[in-house]
Amino acid sequence: MSDQTAGETVVHHAQRTPKTEFYIYFTLIFVVAIPIAIVNWVFRLIADRRLPAQGPLARAWREAGSITPAIFRP
Repeated sequence: MSDQTAGETVVHHAQRTPKTEFYIYFTLIFVVAIPIAIVNWVFRLIADRRLPAQGPLARAWREAGSITPAIFRP
């Protein structure tokens, strides 16, 4: 049986802690996403005639949480 690990180069990225710039971008995106999430929430409320599963702040937080890391991806 041969050694399958010989010659492999495994790149491990160190866990980076979020920096101030990340939090600034997150906050800006979150603030911009709030009005959009509120409009979307009201539209869903009227269209479906029931409360959406997530509130507008939770949706804005989720959007900011998914957009901000994409900005900082290498």
